[in-house]
Amino acid sequence: MSDLLASAYPWIKALHIVSMVAWMAGLLYLPRLFVYHADATPGSDQARTFSVMETRLLRGIMLPALVMTLAFGGVLAATPGVVDWHQGWIWAKLALVGGLLVFHHLLANWQRLFAEGVVPHSARFFRAVNELPAIALLAIVILVVVKPF
Repeated sequence: MSDLLASAYPWIKALHIVSMVAWMAGLLYLPRLFVYHADATPGSDQARTFSVMETRLLRGIMLPALVMTLAFGGVLAATPGVVDWHQGWIWAKLALVGGLLVFHHLLANWQRLFAEGVVPHSARFFRAVNELPAIALLAIVILVVVKPF
């Protein structure tokens, strides 16, 4: 089994990166949609359009990409010799991924509230929140490529 994982490593890594890019795109775009949705009049055609866009993004792109990112990442982590579990960078990366999972959950909850006609926070709040996944992405890439500790 470990020989199969080792030989498939480049493909699994490529699929992990592609699915991560799709998930991150959603994590960056959905809060931006919330900015516009928060400024729309509740119950208006514009608010309903944003709600449809948010639902499709969350369910059609983000959730499948999240599942694939975790699955391919898990396979990579299980591949012998890929990760030295005694180094700190992998634990920091996994903590940031955990933070992104919490963020995804929060986005899903806010999307549900918007769909119910409730505006959970201001546009200004969502503008600020929109920066969090970019910061996490930057840190994760540095951790994985540089392995600073």
